[in-house]
Amino acid sequence: MDITKVTRPMRKLLPLKTCGAVIVAAGSASRMGGIDKVMAQLGGEPMIQRTVRQFQNCDAVSEIVVVTREDLIAPITSLCGDMPKVRAVVAGGASRQESVHRGLNALSDGIQLAAIHDGARPLVTWQVIDRAIRAANTYGAAAPAIAVKDTIKVVRGGVVESTPDRALLYAVQTPQVFDFDLLRGAMKKVEQENLTVTDDCSAVEQMGMKVKIVEGDERNLKVTTPLDLKIAQTLLEEME
Repeated sequence: MDITKVTRPMRKLLPLKTCGAVIVAAGSASRMGGIDKVMAQLGGEPMIQRTVRQFQNCDAVSEIVVVTREDLIAPITSLCGDMPKVRAVVAGGASRQESVHRGLNALSDGIQLAAIHDGARPLVTWQVIDRAIRAANTYGAAAPAIAVKDTIKVVRGGVVESTPDRALLYAVQTPQVFDFDLLRGAMKKVEQENLTVTDDCSAVEQMGMKVKIVEGDERNLKVTTPLDLKIAQTLLEEME
């Protein structure tokens, strides 16, 4: 048999489901040295405004909910006044998990996919958003990621315990996108079993669900420190 003529069956393209984005920006920014990163200026506008606009500009996103601190609801609502996809700006909870839960509750009935994004990733592009949504539309769960460049060590008690194969390691970014009901079920399981998860993918993985990885973007960094903010500004100038 001529193996060159053997091809894998292509996965059927499904109609694109309605996707609601939950942008989480309710943290305390404890590592920002007194800078309120949600409202920090980036390219002449507050960082959160730039983040939300990227989802506003993505055709695959139907609506947006921003989750933030109580004191920022009014100013962020004002900043999003020219973005018609923004359905609500709501107060977050004591944990990221609770904030995501509140954001999901604020989405419209009938939303089929939920894209969860860190408000502190302002350089995400609509292309990355679109890729993640379309993959989740097919596979049920998807996230952008980039290959790890550094050698990673597993350390216990200050001593190297093992060195994972770098070829298998990826740094996962956001938006992480899921079937809406799947994510709600996963979050309920995490809450009931008092599990510790570091991201939304981890919650879904607890359900035995496989998460499809799509191509991320090195510029889609999370602004966590003042240095990150400076790097983001430099990257933004290069992108524009």
